[in-house]
Amino acid sequence: MAKKAASKATTAMDYPEHVRTYELFLSLTKWGVIAVVVILILLALFFL
Repeated sequence: MAKKAASKATTAMDYPEHVRTYELFLSLTKWGVIAVVVILILLALFFL
């Protein structure tokens, strides 16, 4: 069987990058939800 090559580059966690990515995910999720709510409100106002 092939041996796995373990290196510090693949096992070390880049914590600041992780935090930045998570904050971006939360921000995009928040604005996505806001956009969907606005679209639903506009649909309710103009089509009912």
